[in-house]
Amino acid sequence: MIIRELSGVRTVEWGNGLSRRFLVESDGMGYSLTDTTVRAGTKSLLEYRNHLEACYCIEGSGEVVDMDGNSFPITAGVMYALDKNDAHFLIASPDEDLRLVCVFSPALRGDEVHSLDESGSSHY
Repeated sequence: MIIRELSGVRTVEWGNGLSRRFLVESDGMGYSLTDTTVRAGTKSLLEYRNHLEACYCIEGSGEVVDMDGNSFPITAGVMYALDKNDAHFLIASPDEDLRLVCVFSPALRGDEVHSLDESGSSHY
């Protein structure tokens, strides 16, 4: 059994927010569980080439925009899943942080960070 508290997990500054890594590859579960904060007013072009991801919003608001320009509002109680390694924009509302509980499969190592610049999507 694994028991962890928020205060005791690894926190990674991923570029436009924080990712608190509750479960990682070394835990042997086959998936990762994170508590992720996306800072208010930020826009991140993300792509997980080696992981599938599902996110459940527990606080705040924002949107996910796919590469065809379709926008999907994200508010508390909404889940989205990137089931095809989808590149996407993750946008937090200008007035409040967006907080997500995320599951990655296969598991993250735990030290991954995004490279957010104008050259393309950040990926790992």
